[in-house]
Amino acid sequence: MQDHEFLSQVSLFSGMSHEDLHAIESVMEEINLQPGEVLFREGDPGDNAYIIKQGELEILTESNGREVLLSLRTDNAVIGEMALVQSSPRTATVRARSKSKLFAIKKDNFDNMLLNSPSAMQAVLKMMLARYDNSRIALQQSEKMAQLGTLTAGVAHELNNPAASVKRNAAHLLDSIKGLDDAYALICQLNFDEKQWQTLDELSDKAFESAFSPPVLDSLTRSDREDQIETWLSSHQVEETWMIAPNLVNLNFNQEELAALADEFPAEKLPCLIDWLNATYTAYSLLNELSLGAERISTIVKSLKDYSFLDQAPVQSVDVCEGLDNTLTMLHYKLKSASVEVVRDYAPDLPSIMAYGSELNQVWTNIIDNAIYALKDQPEPKIQIRARKESVWVVVEIEDNGSGIPKEVLPKIFDAFYTTKGPGKGTGLGLNISYSIVVQKHRGDVKVHSQPGKTVFEVWLPINFESK
Repeated sequence: MQDHEFLSQVSLFSGMSHEDLHAIESVMEEINLQPGEVLFREGDPGDNAYIIKQGELEILTESNGREVLLSLRTDNAVIGEMALVQSSPRTATVRARSKSKLFAIKKDNFDNMLLNSPSAMQAVLKMMLARYDNSRIALQQSEKMAQLGTLTAGVAHELNNPAASVKRNAAHLLDSIKGLDDAYALICQLNFDEKQWQTLDELSDKAFESAFSPPVLDSLTRSDREDQIETWLSSHQVEETWMIAPNLVNLNFNQEELAALADEFPAEKLPCLIDWLNATYTAYSLLNELSLGAERISTIVKSLKDYSFLDQAPVQSVDVCEGLDNTLTMLHYKLKSASVEVVRDYAPDLPSIMAYGSELNQVWTNIIDNAIYALKDQPEPKIQIRARKESVWVVVEIEDNGSGIPKEVLPKIFDAFYTTKGPGKGTGLGLNISYSIVVQKHRGDVKVHSQPGKTVFEVWLPINFESK
């Protein structure tokens, strides 16, 4: 088949005359690719458009460190024309999936064709709109999956610490209970009188209270008390004093109280009493740590459920402050890793609003996540979150002390596919999605003010968007 006959079957050239087709044919250059060979990469200058005569090519982009397949192009497809029309770098990478044959048309020749052929111009416009929609849909899905992956990794990390603590303390508690049983068995053989048994009950109560609310001591005071108690225990034939002394400090014992015990209990019974007291406190202390670990896990799971508005209606009454707090919980790992200080200032009279709760939390996630990224090189990174009521609006301000957004960039930050992050670091859809959620779905507004050291995102949400 002659090349101009092949060209006439391509939608871009279908309305062109034979003379025009021959003219294009005369300036085309043939290119052959092997499987896995890259035609051009994302960010490369746009110098050629390509027509696929045979083969299959992948259109790829990198998003958040992962490769995203936008589409496949096969016989008779045109690729690479968007960069030529927009005079911009390549927005995706093209790689051959199979052995392929293409024809290249240089930018000057392509521009002349569009100027001289209204049908070609119309075909290019239709292709660009279709590809824009396809790319947006694919990247939105990728953005959501990347965000889900980030949140999942963060939550998994947050759950790992308390879960490991619960597992570790449960194992220690088993040993502790065995030690407590042994100590109590010895106590029962010592023939205590009624007053001494009453003292044991009081010591047990003290161990319980101290385990759940130990005294707050500075490190120097604690160290001094441990040394004093360890010395006292050694002088009274108590073994393993280095293990027992810290627990007696947590029980808030001093030498005077220990001396009172020594007066009440004979010297041969005192070591057994101290061992029992130490075992009792250890068991209660481990139970407290188990309780704290389980409570932390419960809090994280509740925050995750509230963040996603699981099993709840799409539109409902939403506590904005609770949504912000749940988002901070989800991003806690990132905030902690970047050493970001978070300051919250919520107005006490803030009303609940009617909103799409889970989607609103996407907005907070995108803005706060961007703020964390902007703070990566700051010596004292800080994010301030404020919420207040303005007439029929709830206004949320998220401020960071990063380097700021350049003035020439500000008008573009909500545009689809626009990003100031490096290749693979962002899709340019996070703020675009956030803007759509606030403005289109909630009939609100998003404003941005930025200067070096202070960038503020203002999100204006109507108290009841359904009434607007």
